Amino acid sequence: MPSTKEYLDFILEQFSLSDGITYRAMMGEYILYRNGRIFGGIYDDRLLVKPVSSAAALMPNAVREKPYEGAKEMLLVDNVDDREFLARLAKQMYNELPEPKRRK
Repeated sequence: MPSTKEYLDFILEQFSLSDGITYRAMMGEYILYRNGRIFGGIYDDRLLVKPVSSAAALMPNAVREKPYEGAKEMLLVDNVDDREFLARLAKQMYNELPEPKRRK
């Protein structure tokens, strides 16, 4: 089931304390970026983030889920109502995220 635009809007509002949060729609889901680096996405109306060490440290009991069949596991963010937590999560993850690939 694709994610809804309403859930995307809710998550973007929850990240309002973070700078540089953008998204790209992709096959009914949404990829989330912070300052051009992919940090997670919205899949089936679930917020999932990359399992980098800083995210795992902030969410030690996070459930690992696959965004779609055949994908790598990501961390399920179940604390989406806490804007300060989400801002801290996005900020602390940033330095561990790979630089965007240059298009040829």
